[in-house]
Amino acid sequence: MPVTPRIDLASVTRLTELADYIVPFTIRVMCDLAVADQLIEGPLPVDVLARRVGADPAALTRGLRALAGRGIFTEVTPEVFGLTPLAEPLRSDHPFSVRECFPLMPPDIYSWARLTHSLRTGETAFGHVHGGTRYYDHFADHPYECVRFERSAESVNPFVLRTVAPALDLRTARTLVDVGSGHGTFVAGLLTRHRELHAILLDLPHVVTEAPDVLARAGVADRCEVRGGSFFDPLPEGADVYLLKTIIHDWPDEQATAILRNVRAAARPDSRVVIVESVSRYGNHDDTGKVMDVKALALFGGRTRTEPEFRALLDDAGFRLARITPTSSMSVLEAVPAVPAPDGDRATGRPAVAAAGRTA
Repeated sequence: MPVTPRIDLASVTRLTELADYIVPFTIRVMCDLAVADQLIEGPLPVDVLARRVGADPAALTRGLRALAGRGIFTEVTPEVFGLTPLAEPLRSDHPFSVRECFPLMPPDIYSWARLTHSLRTGETAFGHVHGGTRYYDHFADHPYECVRFERSAESVNPFVLRTVAPALDLRTARTLVDVGSGHGTFVAGLLTRHRELHAILLDLPHVVTEAPDVLARAGVADRCEVRGGSFFDPLPEGADVYLLKTIIHDWPDEQATAILRNVRAAARPDSRVVIVESVSRYGNHDDTGKVMDVKALALFGGRTRTEPEFRALLDDAGFRLARITPTSSMSVLEAVPAVPAPDGDRATGRPAVAAAGRTA
């Protein structure tokens, strides 16, 4: 017999909140308009605020009131709005600002509207919507969206650095290659913390164009070389550490293994590979990695992996997983070469940074 559903109005309310996309989209628009930046010195009448951010006063009022009802911004008097603790991280000058973290990017939004395709087929919604184009290939022809994506991805680096850096043992390392570095904010933070460390940033040419400025602002440009290239091509040889931060989850097993094999071919026998990723666990606990797994499915074609899956992946590439250190944001996986590289060990033992500070 059918089981009579349990009447639980609190569950209905909670589901409505979780399924709503009005609030998330409105937050993202407030980020685009930099509304929080205008309220740093205190509340403002909405007509003044609208003039400063280039918005319609009545429409802006409606958006701010919707967010104020959720604790993001506050209407201190009618049509006068200010910041709340929940709105503070939307400021550009916040130490852990998330303003750049929430861009409204049409290619992504169109893809999420076709998530059903991914769940039915296991294929990316992004490729389905955009004629088979891979997510990162799309950015090569859309530089504005590329910059927005990279800034979004790197906006969380101050928080990730704070949580992950203590788990990264770089005390004896002198050379590091950041494989898939983005604009370099993460490795800039590492170089600031480790004064004896030199690094190479490697990412696609259209991605690393902003890296020299990022490194210069951090005061570490003299200890870092920027190279435009693909991690599917041969990598700089002989580094102490090869860093892959949030790279492997973007790719299915075949491509992920290819990236790791390139690292193995470039590594010395005593090199280390450090992977910063979410590690999936079974069970019903809240886990950011599980949520990011759906994003990887819809957009990238990769996935978040479990510890056994990481071990198998690394083993296929010629590495042995030495340890996993969980942190409050991601996990740090450290692996070492286990067998000679499949095509012979190409490592030369040369320092990874022969001409620190040179950019390309």
